[in-house]
Amino acid sequence: MILTPTSDVLRDPIGRVVATERKPNTTHEFHFWTALDAPIGIGTIVRVEGTVPVGLVVPRVFGVVMEGFSYSDLQSPLHDVLGHDGRPEGGAFAATDRTEIRLYTAHVLRHIPEEPLQPVPLGTVFLADDADVAVALRMDGYLGGEKSTGIPIGMYRAGGMRSPIYLDADFLVGPEAAHLNISGVSGLATKTSAIEWVLQSIFAHFPAHRGSVAAVCFNVKGPDLCFLDQPGRIEDADREIYELLDVPAEPFRDVKYYAPYTPRGLALNTLRSHPDLVGNVEPLTWGLSEVLQFADVLLNKDDLDAKADALIDFIRERVVARDFAEAGFSRVHRVLSFADLDAWFREVLRKVEDSNGDTWRTHHAATIRKVRNRLSNLSTRCAGLVTDDGAVSDLPFGSFTDRTVYVVDVANTEEDAQDLVFARVVSKLREHLERRDLGVDHLIVFVDELNKYAPGDGPDTYVRKMLLDISERGRYLGLVLFGAQQFRSQVHRRVVGNAATSMFGRMDGDELATPGYQVLSPAVKARLATLDKGQLMVRHPHFAQPVFVRFPRPAVMSGREGVERFPQAPEPSLANAVTRDLRRLDDGIDLGWVQQTILLYDEFEVLSARNAMLRTRPENVKVAFARELRKRARPGAIDAEAIAPKPRSLRAFAPDEYGG
Repeated sequence: MILTPTSDVLRDPIGRVVATERKPNTTHEFHFWTALDAPIGIGTIVRVEGTVPVGLVVPRVFGVVMEGFSYSDLQSPLHDVLGHDGRPEGGAFAATDRTEIRLYTAHVLRHIPEEPLQPVPLGTVFLADDADVAVALRMDGYLGGEKSTGIPIGMYRAGGMRSPIYLDADFLVGPEAAHLNISGVSGLATKTSAIEWVLQSIFAHFPAHRGSVAAVCFNVKGPDLCFLDQPGRIEDADREIYELLDVPAEPFRDVKYYAPYTPRGLALNTLRSHPDLVGNVEPLTWGLSEVLQFADVLLNKDDLDAKADALIDFIRERVVARDFAEAGFSRVHRVLSFADLDAWFREVLRKVEDSNGDTWRTHHAATIRKVRNRLSNLSTRCAGLVTDDGAVSDLPFGSFTDRTVYVVDVANTEEDAQDLVFARVVSKLREHLERRDLGVDHLIVFVDELNKYAPGDGPDTYVRKMLLDISERGRYLGLVLFGAQQFRSQVHRRVVGNAATSMFGRMDGDELATPGYQVLSPAVKARLATLDKGQLMVRHPHFAQPVFVRFPRPAVMSGREGVERFPQAPEPSLANAVTRDLRRLDDGIDLGWVQQTILLYDEFEVLSARNAMLRTRPENVKVAFARELRKRARPGAIDAEAIAPKPRSLRAFAPDEYGG
């Protein structure tokens, strides 16, 4: 797994530690000079060999270069101008060859022995080899043996050497610490690619004795995560890194997609709607009981005063999914959908008017009308996700499988619907993990654009409180947050502060000027501002200082290539949409039969029956679909004697009842 360098540079000293009165060495920082051709740069790991034993052990110190200087014996620039006779080309005109030295400042990674902790000794400096890198970063404590918890994160390169860098799974996925945060400029820092690579590495190396692991990824912008199951193009250099780190260079084997419908409900609202791919996308639709639990996500604080909140709680606990009867009501109400809820509201308001009063069960009529208006709007504001008919199609809570990625595609949905999806999905995941019946022991939740969903300022939204709760208490349950954003300084401090592992891609200069980056040297910040794609600076609890690594291109199709190869399909007609969805349950469903069957019904009734099919998955789809249509038909809508030529369509799906 570890490659051996071909040169002797690792065996020969490259410099010596130096200390002066103005620049002394300390326990955490030291200085050393090197020859001009030494393969040293910012981020290089070195080993210092002391000369005076401490007890019975000759001390060794490992450090990472954080700053570099170049010196000559000149006292002012004027001397150099005169020495070259004022001619920049120099050469034969130079009176004296000036001596140049290279001086580097390194921050200490590790002392051996670790006690007593002393200043770095004056000694010989060597370029760190593979074993030194493992010791310097304390990877030797969690690598090797049956209980190894190492997760390869990338490759460290210096002096012609390539060394794997591992993270500790106990500090990445829990329980010791958890959470990962990545920052960088949009489009240049490859944040999404880095997350995809990390997930591939976790799935390949997460130790079996730590249990099972899965991931839920929210696709919130564009097609970034829409083609994780499709192979991508990788270069030979990337393939070498895959081989070095022992990660299969292939797309994710098990990926399941979920997306709400478009507002009309005729197609799934996803960029993965191409006929070759849409079969792997399950609809995500919620009814009244699912949405009412998170009504405060969609209602602002002006709507949710104490009176309105009390009425919503009453509806949630006493009305929904229960037989509700009261003197003066025309019938017993069983509220299962938004349509049922609106009928219940009409009954309540009619009773208030009949009694010539202004209250019902201590609830004022104005409050009742206000809550009715707000709740009735939810299915309109989140059309495609929230349905009026109560049909539910959800994530497979309770049956998650090991090493599977569940992608919730909400990139094309409205902001309110995205907030609702975040709140409900993560809350359900937490509930099942608390009961230990989700199906996996550890679950990674990936959320992009944390600047938007967990900002450091602004109103305290439900989604931000949920992300804070995950970052502070999720690791005890096995719930791990992988977050990404462009500006780390604008994300809530408790979200990024609780991330045990942080990664930084190419950074913007204005962002690097914020207080959170003042602990970095100017040279490190300069390198961060110029990192290439595929390079990251990594901070991890075992690493005393940040380390620069290179990771390979993920072996999955990029979003840009995916939308070119699999263009989005146009929204189909009602008959085509229903035929496509029913064929998920029965390949023998014929378009002509569907066209004749739905001829008598309006769009809402047809889509409600379709939703019932996808929810119940009956064995005989034709009979069940016809039954659901008749159940939803408005009174008088089916009149075979009065309406022609509609009886022909009725005979098509119910010949016994309509004289077939």
